[in-house]
Amino acid sequence: MTPLIAVVGPTASGKTGLAVRIAQQWGAEIVGVDASQVYRGMDIGTGKATADELLGVPHHLLDVAHPHDAFDAQRFVTLADAAIAEIRARGQRVVLCGGTGLYLRALLEGLSEIPPVAPEVTRALRARIDAGEVEALHAELGQVDPAAAARIAPRDKQRIERALSVARSTGRSLTEWHAMGAAQGPRHTAKLLGLAWQREALDARIEARVRQMFTRGLIDEVRGLLKSGLEPSARSLKALGYAQSVAHLEGRCSIDEAMAETVLRSRQYARRQETWFKALPVTWWAPPVADADIAAYLAALP
Repeated sequence: MTPLIAVVGPTASGKTGLAVRIAQQWGAEIVGVDASQVYRGMDIGTGKATADELLGVPHHLLDVAHPHDAFDAQRFVTLADAAIAEIRARGQRVVLCGGTGLYLRALLEGLSEIPPVAPEVTRALRARIDAGEVEALHAELGQVDPAAAARIAPRDKQRIERALSVARSTGRSLTEWHAMGAAQGPRHTAKLLGLAWQREALDARIEARVRQMFTRGLIDEVRGLLKSGLEPSARSLKALGYAQSVAHLEGRCSIDEAMAETVLRSRQYARRQETWFKALPVTWWAPPVADADIAAYLAALP
């Protein structure tokens, strides 16, 4: 069977643009691999492509959940499997596109069954998080699961708690559990492509993208989500740009401070994405990529 092509890499690297060009040449449709673009009404801050940018290429797994819904890797895999099957049934090929590494791995390799964590462990960790020790816990995670610590932000309370709970309850790190799931064999065969920017160039692209988000009305988008009844504490609003916009609307920072914080956090996130994808067999292309390069790559596929 023809493999999937997965366009991966850090935020603001131009994944969607490359995916659209590949899809046009290959007779393919795009399946998104982004943990925030699944939410309806979250368009500006997640960088959803417009109809003009998609150039007629169908893009699946956008707007499939309400921002107050619980959405996880398992639900993503279920929807992505269905989309892939539908696309192939119509005789089209599939291009995956996105930077959420956990979702990509779950789709390609599967999710391992992790035993329930001990409630007392979870309670102890949450107490320490409530006491302001989240960064200390991140450092402790680095001792027992360096790979997880590298991809989890130092203040990501939920994911730090989860990774430490698993390690302390089961005696195995979350990374080990994921590896055990991967050892069961691939669910889909995929060729991975990414755009490799120099650090300074990517940082500049991130800053330009963040400024464009705020100029296009990110604050108003978040204001509308809150007016619709979405709680400021909703998991969907922890996404980059959204958390900072909530902070501004609550009077905790100025717009300039919100933008600066979003740029900083986005650059840090890009570093974690690079670390994640460097561990995978990605073919990295230095931009700009010519149409002839894409054509040659596609011609060499089985």
